[in-house]
Amino acid sequence: MEAVVATIPPTVTWLDPPHGLAIRMIDQTLLPGELVMLDLRTIEGLCEAIRSLRVRGAPAIGCAAALGLALVAQQTEAATSEEMLAVLEKARGEVACTRPTAVNLFWALDRVMDIARLAALIGPERIRDRVLHEAQEIVAEDVERCRGIGRMGAPLLPEAGNVLTHCNAGALATGGYGTALGVIRAAVEAGKKIHVWADETRPLLQGARLTAWEMQAEGIPCTVLCDNAAGALMAQGEVDCVVVGADRIAANGDVANKIGTYGLAVLAKAHGVPFYVAAPLSTLDPATPSGAEIVIEQRDWREVSLVAGRLEKSIMPEGVPAYNPAFDVTPAELVTAIITESAVLRAPYGEAIAEQFSLMGKANGGSPAAG
Repeated sequence: MEAVVATIPPTVTWLDPPHGLAIRMIDQTLLPGELVMLDLRTIEGLCEAIRSLRVRGAPAIGCAAALGLALVAQQTEAATSEEMLAVLEKARGEVACTRPTAVNLFWALDRVMDIARLAALIGPERIRDRVLHEAQEIVAEDVERCRGIGRMGAPLLPEAGNVLTHCNAGALATGGYGTALGVIRAAVEAGKKIHVWADETRPLLQGARLTAWEMQAEGIPCTVLCDNAAGALMAQGEVDCVVVGADRIAANGDVANKIGTYGLAVLAKAHGVPFYVAAPLSTLDPATPSGAEIVIEQRDWREVSLVAGRLEKSIMPEGVPAYNPAFDVTPAELVTAIITESAVLRAPYGEAIAEQFSLMGKANGGSPAAG
């Protein structure tokens, strides 16, 4: 199948009438063969899109979740603030159950609900207006956060060299621009000559399908490799650094990211290759002490047996089970630096993360969540 290469449209956006009320998103399960936009008009449709990975990546899931609450607020016929808050709380619970690991999902839902409760003091129409405005702000801010991550991280990359990444932490995984790929984009925009090694990322091949598609669309040289080839590349001196995204970063700096990230970090440590994690501050979770407390999503075994869900016949003998966690946890001691939109954090991460949230609290009147 010939790949579709085009300018990357917004991953998640809001549609007003006459085309809305709807949430428009790229159906990422069809890439790279087809670029299809979905217009979701119900909260049930949004939940299915999140579960089935039509939209994926922690920041993008957060954006979609926020817009989902806005959709419910616009559609409900609730006549009082109390009724509207009850409808929104129900919708929040439905969306919160879709994927347990990505903290941005809960951060975005809580941020919108906080605004809804404040607006409820004025009336139900104010809730509709404020919830939609806040959700759109979350999407717009995410793009700017990613650009900030890029600016912070670009100086860490070589003037010319090879950067290895895992899964997809690009425009498709965010409101736009990307976290790990945002660092690479910013480095290229600054004139650096970067070649990207993209892990295929079994079992759903987000690196082969999505990262390679994004890099090709941007004109950035990229080569896909089997996940188990990364160590050999490092041993040959063909990897200058590793840059990955994150779905949740614990208070001590432990990082939950796509399954296979931990193995890459161990390989990078063994070969003296810098291992960078790029993520917005909204992915840092000071309420989770360490990676041991992060809930790891377990997905359907058929994702392993069918290879990205695209083969009708299983590659495994009938009756043999498959282990399919969506994420693993990389201990903080294997991370060279955490790149955020406001600073490059280095060990000891507990202190660095606490300092960032202290600064956020001061900037937002004592409420880090307001950021």
